[in-house]
Amino acid sequence: MSAPSHTKAFWLDALRREGAAFRAAIDPDRLSEPVPPCPEWTVRDLVGHLGSVYLRQRAHLIRGVTSKPEAPWPTPPEGDAALLTWWDEAYQQMVASLQEVEPDLPAWNWTVQPPKAIFWHRRMAHETAIHRWDAQVSVGLPEPLDTALAVDGVDEVLDSWLPAGRRKGPTDRTGVVRLEASDAEARWAVRIRANGVTLLDTDSWFSDEPDAQAAAIGTASDLDLVLYGRVPLTVLTLQGDAELVNALRTG
Repeated sequence: MSAPSHTKAFWLDALRREGAAFRAAIDPDRLSEPVPPCPEWTVRDLVGHLGSVYLRQRAHLIRGVTSKPEAPWPTPPEGDAALLTWWDEAYQQMVASLQEVEPDLPAWNWTVQPPKAIFWHRRMAHETAIHRWDAQVSVGLPEPLDTALAVDGVDEVLDSWLPAGRRKGPTDRTGVVRLEASDAEARWAVRIRANGVTLLDTDSWFSDEPDAQAAAIGTASDLDLVLYGRVPLTVLTLQGDAELVNALRTG
């Protein structure tokens, strides 16, 4: 697996942008509305979840160690006004901590990536972007994910989520899948095995053009949202065994 290629500044900029867009999509008078991409949640639940994520993961970050933490998940407050104030504070604390911390400092994470703080710069940017999209769907105005961020989001699913065993697609398929972003110079080749996945070297793979059992082409945003289970496979142009593409889902 290759290491993430972006910088602290890239992910902080994304987190600030996506956090502001998330907050703008939250109508204080519509917190009981459903969130279609998360069928069991209301907007209130979505706000509570993301605020809890910020506080929980910030606690990992500021410990400065690589051992797994045992602290419980934070509980959102009762009352809508208190909830939104709590979210605002949790978000600002997360941004401030990520701004302050050096990327190479020790920090626990749950993946195969090195246990360094930069993991959380990346993870919080993507967590916020996906839930921004969720929030916008709840008010009927979803905007695509930023192309560069979505390309990195596909990378993160393939180099972090799936190798960590967080695969939610079917597990009875094996073979090679090719993914290609139609709006960016980005493509991936993934070998799916019964016990995991391997991200292949796309430079050598695509130059030789060997056969793959499945392929999917779409915008970077659509590819990322498919892997997170937010939109159906049918938004992509598919070839071969579509269930092999589905096997890459982490949501």
